Amino acid sequence: MNIFAEIRTLVIETLDAMVADGELPPGLNYGNVSVEPPRDAAHGDMATNAAMVLAKPAQMAPRDIADDLAGRLKTDPRIAVAEVAGPGFLNLHLDGRVWHDVVSEAIDAGASFGHSGMGAGIKVNVEYVSANPTGPLHVGHTRGAIFGDALCSLLQAAGYEVTREYYINDGGAQVDVLARSAYERYREAHGLSPEIAEGLYPGDYLVAVGEAMKEKFGDQFLDKGEQYWLAEVREFATEAMMALIRDDLAALGIKMDVYFSEKSLYATGRIEAALETLEKKGLLYEGKLEPPKGKVPEDWEPREQLLFKSTEFGDDVDRPVKKSDGSWTYFAPDVAYHYDKVQRGHDELIDVFGADHGGYVKRMKAATSALTDGTVPLDIKLTQLVRLFKNGEPFKMSKRAGTFVTLRDVVDQVGPDVTRFVMLTRKNDAPLDFDFARVTEQSKDNPVFYVQYAHARVKSLIRKAESAGLPISDHPELSDPQEYAVARKVGEWPRLVEIAARNHEPHRVAFYLYDLASEFHALWNKGNDHPELRFVHEQDPAATAAKIALPRAVAVVISAGLGILGVTPAEEMR
Repeated sequence: MNIFAEIRTLVIETLDAMVADGELPPGLNYGNVSVEPPRDAAHGDMATNAAMVLAKPAQMAPRDIADDLAGRLKTDPRIAVAEVAGPGFLNLHLDGRVWHDVVSEAIDAGASFGHSGMGAGIKVNVEYVSANPTGPLHVGHTRGAIFGDALCSLLQAAGYEVTREYYINDGGAQVDVLARSAYERYREAHGLSPEIAEGLYPGDYLVAVGEAMKEKFGDQFLDKGEQYWLAEVREFATEAMMALIRDDLAALGIKMDVYFSEKSLYATGRIEAALETLEKKGLLYEGKLEPPKGKVPEDWEPREQLLFKSTEFGDDVDRPVKKSDGSWTYFAPDVAYHYDKVQRGHDELIDVFGADHGGYVKRMKAATSALTDGTVPLDIKLTQLVRLFKNGEPFKMSKRAGTFVTLRDVVDQVGPDVTRFVMLTRKNDAPLDFDFARVTEQSKDNPVFYVQYAHARVKSLIRKAESAGLPISDHPELSDPQEYAVARKVGEWPRLVEIAARNHEPHRVAFYLYDLASEFHALWNKGNDHPELRFVHEQDPAATAAKIALPRAVAVVISAGLGILGVTPAEEMR
């Protein structure tokens, strides 16, 4: 039950009736007509901008449209009051029974309350994390992993068919560096001193890989040139790192549907096929690039390269796909990879990149647009940096990886639920401060605790009522303004799911849950001073049945929202 969608439908039907009666001209576009919560709750339950957005195309005064619309809407039993405000905004107060029905619907629907068919089965590929397979995931990867996973769950709740995908960057020079680093730990496993030269990976996580290599290969690679061992060690170390990464993701409750290997694009004709598609469209040419802006490198020498006309699709410069020596650029397999996603039948693509990949946005959007003639949209979401604090001071954690704080370092400190929720308390493109002291304190200032506390409170109410043999009803009786405030917030959940999914913004769910918890805690506290508002009345079964339905609906929504965020709802607080 999306009450906001229902009332918008009512508004549109009423506008059509005004057109039929000659009060509005035909052919008006209702696309920008909205029905949403007013900024000030005192103004009503909902507000519509219909008169404001239709005034100009209708060549009428917005107030005239609003007055007619208000009079007609008041004939619907769901509308108690329709008031014109300012130049033509229309504030609506709904009949109280509407909010009773919303609460009942939430309880009856359970986990599916708020789910939507908006996505209509559209196939969306979401690629996220995609860290180089050279070590454990660090705290920056953690944010992208949680954001991407929550976005997938949000899209699924809105009716999309989602594929979670990880792109393994195993085709570049970094895996050779990994192999050489692992080889030194292999030597160490044989009692030799490792030579961790500059540029190699120094992390202790490779010690176990060296031990495993010793067990598998014995001493056959000792004192041998890398031409004898590089290929085998590279494959062994890459698989070991991917196992480590899978374990890291599992610690956050993340499971991918697809792990796609960059290496599989080489020597298989897949890069050539993608570029041939661009070639047939006349979008490749031999040319020379201008030197980088600013200081020109001393060794700069313009060379003839195969270039993609990415500027025709909004990029700043054309991008090379093949070097003058005939080898592929880093961009070429990226083009082929996105072409492969499209060939697999995905209708929309979403990439989640770290902030340091901002320079890839325009070129990847250009390539995808060119490959699909603009029919498959690509949205690239950048996740900004995470800054670690403790009690407001920068926090330096031990770095088991050698050079960075790992995902496991954070999860071991505060647990997966807290980690996931906190990482979604800011929009993805805003820096996030992660304070280890604050995220574990039990206060209103800690959104994780505040939301979980609301859910645990409801569960304690239900246990108390059940142990006393009191009835648990699905049908509320609302009377106090704060009860209606909670019910209205419950009613916003289906609308919130659609808005957050449409904008690819899972952080909206975390914000909403905090607001819902705030309204619920306010009602609980009001009950301390007004006993009739309490939820359990041990001597009055009828009163309990009437009051306990509302908190049950709150728990349904909090559980559903936390499910999207990948957080387990608390049954009780410890």
